[in-house]
Amino acid sequence: MKNGVASVGSVSQQLAQWIAALNPADVPHDVRRAVADTVIDTIGLSIASANTDYGVAVRKGAVGNGDCTVFGTDEKRDAFCAAMINGTTGHGEDYDNTYEGCPVHSGVVIVPALIAAGEAYGLATDRVALGMAVGIEVMCRLGGAAKKGVHTAGFHPTSVLGTVGAAAGVSAALGHDARQIRDAMGVAGSMASGIIEYLADGTWTKRLHPGWAAQSGLWAAALGGSGFAGPAAVFEGKHGLFSSFAPSIKPDYDELVDGLGHRWEAARVAFKPYACGTMTQPYIDCAVHLANIGVTPDQIEEVVCKVGEGTVHRLWEPVDVKQNPPTAYAAKFSGHYCVAAGFVFGDAGLAQFTEETIRDPRILKLAAKVRHVVDPENEYPANYTGHVAVRLTDGTWVEANQLQLRGGMRQPMSRHEIKAKCRANLSFGGWPADHADKMEIAADALFSETAPFSVAAFGQT
Repeated sequence: MKNGVASVGSVSQQLAQWIAALNPADVPHDVRRAVADTVIDTIGLSIASANTDYGVAVRKGAVGNGDCTVFGTDEKRDAFCAAMINGTTGHGEDYDNTYEGCPVHSGVVIVPALIAAGEAYGLATDRVALGMAVGIEVMCRLGGAAKKGVHTAGFHPTSVLGTVGAAAGVSAALGHDARQIRDAMGVAGSMASGIIEYLADGTWTKRLHPGWAAQSGLWAAALGGSGFAGPAAVFEGKHGLFSSFAPSIKPDYDELVDGLGHRWEAARVAFKPYACGTMTQPYIDCAVHLANIGVTPDQIEEVVCKVGEGTVHRLWEPVDVKQNPPTAYAAKFSGHYCVAAGFVFGDAGLAQFTEETIRDPRILKLAAKVRHVVDPENEYPANYTGHVAVRLTDGTWVEANQLQLRGGMRQPMSRHEIKAKCRANLSFGGWPADHADKMEIAADALFSETAPFSVAAFGQT
């Protein structure tokens, strides 16, 4: 045995043995708190985006009949379609939680999958909570092993790795045995997908990826639980997940199994203060800081951002597209635009990413002055930092550094801040802000409640 897990067998077998032995009481307090914070954050975001253009479109496309909740509406769907819709709307504004080491968005995959499973299977609330903890843990550990390899290959880690995390989490909630869980993860490997070509034109497929992963994880758990066999070497095999989706790296599989039950990566999820790509956030903080000390856009001749090499193809190039993003969604993945927004507005929330705002001449003029240089000492993806230097019209330089992701493990957001964000998101979606209070109470009670799971406790009928 190693860390309570059998040291023989495939990686998925070792994970499955650990998961099968878990009970809700085994989950430590800091993980329970992270799960509760994730639920509050995720549901608020799903409600905020329910009636956006993409929210309406995914509801029109995902039409399976059933009794599972579609957040922010009075509509119902089957479990698979509900998970698809809620995952898509939760991630739609790129404002959801993430993980340092690899930017996987666990909340918008795992929470929709487990809520749908809880409703569809009539699961006890504490089993749903256990599934959330397991799903987030598996997804984050996969991200830690993959690092930037999945992105380098042109795939979206949230979609690829989230499918496996959701399968593991739903299987845990259902009480499957180790063989069933291993098969579920094996099946999930063949359902994993998600290319990042959306970066070229700012279209919507990234928004869909968490919803796809959530519904695919539900399918994989159902199939594994029914005896449908999946490959045991789904992770480390010659044609396994890492060989297929992260061929540029040599993963450390110990990252996936060491310290299971003792070291919980699920306790280390990060929450976003801004509604845009994870790696841009520290740069916005730098711009906001410089604006707060008196640097105005009309004083700026040039902005130089020192960046990690692994972020260039997503945030900083091609330069002409990033300086003048074609859509509001594309602006969320433009370092140039996000830095300019920090200077002009002192924020990068939902209001800063509208089709009208991205045409603001003040933003575009300043974005054209932003450039990047690769810093070989940048810690990405082990740490997300921001480094911004500004040359003023009088020739002087001023600079700001953000040494970690605000909202991350080194500078976490408080529950008060997470609730304030949720309140704002509920209001944006046309819902009463005080629903956040009900959501907090229900989220904090997840692990202690053995009655059948119900979304009514979260203020949704």
